[in-house]
Amino acid sequence: MNLRKMAARYSSRTVIYAAIVGNLLVALTKFAAAIWTGSSAMLSEGIHSVVDTGNEVLLLYGLRRATVRPDQEHPLGYGREIYFWSFVVALLVFAVGAGFSFYEGIAHVMRPTPIRNPAVNYVVLALSVLIEGTSWWVALRNFKGQKPYGDLFGAIHESKDPPSFMVLLEDSAALTGLLVAFGGTYLSVSLNLPVLDGVASILIGFVLAATATLLARETKGLLIGERANQSIVEAITRLAEEIEGIAHANGILTVHLAPQQIVVALSLEFADELRTPEIETKVGELERSICRLHPEVVALFIKPQSLSGFNEAIAARMG
Repeated sequence: MNLRKMAARYSSRTVIYAAIVGNLLVALTKFAAAIWTGSSAMLSEGIHSVVDTGNEVLLLYGLRRATVRPDQEHPLGYGREIYFWSFVVALLVFAVGAGFSFYEGIAHVMRPTPIRNPAVNYVVLALSVLIEGTSWWVALRNFKGQKPYGDLFGAIHESKDPPSFMVLLEDSAALTGLLVAFGGTYLSVSLNLPVLDGVASILIGFVLAATATLLARETKGLLIGERANQSIVEAITRLAEEIEGIAHANGILTVHLAPQQIVVALSLEFADELRTPEIETKVGELERSICRLHPEVVALFIKPQSLSGFNEAIAARMG
């Protein structure tokens, strides 16, 4: 395994481990506070933390499965398992996290009960913000890197590594939910309107539903199959055109199997004077160059083809 792959995988796992530890600690304190105070919003937050913990375990499982070596049944390996389990996580955030928050909130609005010992809620919420904030900061630093803050949403859309941005978005939703729970507790007690505690739980459900929708949209595209970043496409095209004997790189198709696994298909026009053994030599030279400079390319398919033939094939496929 090359150093770049090792660094990327270690980085993702570190973020997930930090999130698991944080969510477990937060879940325990939230459930204790919910039992003590009877707060609906706090119970929803406790369920939210449990769901997040389970989600991160699934992401770890997906990362492990994605490293399984190819076999006869799966000749290109199991890389897309990370995309499958990431999509499952998005569904769980929506179905379990948001669903329970909506249910608990509506039930509390219909049968409101006052919060007992609200000071307990405030202490737990403050501790939760500290723990969740630490996890969020680890995830943010890992995902942001050298990118400016204004490019983060674009980077999420372009990213091929769901665990890195999923933990960040989940922690962001968790912090937002904590602020909503604080507001619900404060207003419920200060205005003597217990129904607002239930309203806060419903709002937490909306936060989770919005987060799940964003996660599902991004991971669905990866699960279906997204092309590699344009910089990689252009770099591979340049490598092909720099080899003597390759007259023209007609086109390139790429698809991600996993964050660090890309399949590439190249249509190349070779010089007319080259014989079959010479073409085979050029193909081998190109394969070695690509594997050396772009080790994330796990499968490379090259089709010798004239430019006119390539254009005709494209026209026939689009027509």
